[in-house]
Amino acid sequence: MTEKLKDIATPTRTREILTNHGFTFKKSLGQNFLIDTNILHNIVESADLDADKAVMEIGPGIGALTEQLCRAAGRVTAVEIDQRLLPILADTLSPYSNVSVVHGDVLELDLHQVVREQFAGYDKFSVVANLPYYVTTPILMKLLEERLPIENIVVMIQKEVAERIAAKPGSKDYGSLSVAAQFYAEASVEMIVPASVFVPKPNVDSAVIKLAIRQKPAVDVLDEAMFFRVVKASFAQRRKTLLNNLQHNLFRKDQKEAVIQLLDSIGIDPARRGETLSLDEYAKLANEVVRTGLHLNS
Repeated sequence: MTEKLKDIATPTRTREILTNHGFTFKKSLGQNFLIDTNILHNIVESADLDADKAVMEIGPGIGALTEQLCRAAGRVTAVEIDQRLLPILADTLSPYSNVSVVHGDVLELDLHQVVREQFAGYDKFSVVANLPYYVTTPILMKLLEERLPIENIVVMIQKEVAERIAAKPGSKDYGSLSVAAQFYAEASVEMIVPASVFVPKPNVDSAVIKLAIRQKPAVDVLDEAMFFRVVKASFAQRRKTLLNNLQHNLFRKDQKEAVIQLLDSIGIDPARRGETLSLDEYAKLANEVVRTGLHLNS
């Protein structure tokens, strides 16, 4: 039955749904709806779903991606912040019995509770979404930091942000976001998506990124909070050396010699820049900071 249904993600059907419900886009919510079914199929394929798996979607819009997820997975939960879209989703998703819509802001929701209520009987779930550009990083970091039982995160985001997440040490895109994402997951850019396949058309191209969640973090650290504090300090000003960034953003200014000694002791040249350090080197650095007990900026 579902194979004969008209896909939502076509220009004609999307226009028809929006007109019938009198829906207008809210720029403040970063609403851009996909109108290309082939791209949706590729997104779903990247998530490795099957009838025994559960999936959470964030920002389902009018249900274009949601219906493809319903066809591919056993259980689908969509989290939507815009109350105006709830009756539209009730209409467009009515053919599917394996989906429920949760109204709320994913950044405010207790996701552990949502998972317990929605995915009982499933050990893990995946997150698949077309994320609003303006909240991409906060949403991704919440999903990663809360240690939810996630298998894969497959999301459409701004191309530039996707490239930063997947960047390797030494490249111009490599930064604290790269380190944070790759600490928790293996990152790969699955495809580039042109702005022309959205309504309304955004100003920049998008990309689909896949984060395959690691069983344990990529590196062993003594103190995770310190690890991320060291990373953030190291990238504070990209043109500055590691020594300068650490001295001014992590340690007291009178500890220059102690910082040089610390870096030398783990074989890291103080003249290097933060973007050249690998995750392993950041772990070594953070662990040494913990061991030495150097006085930090408050």
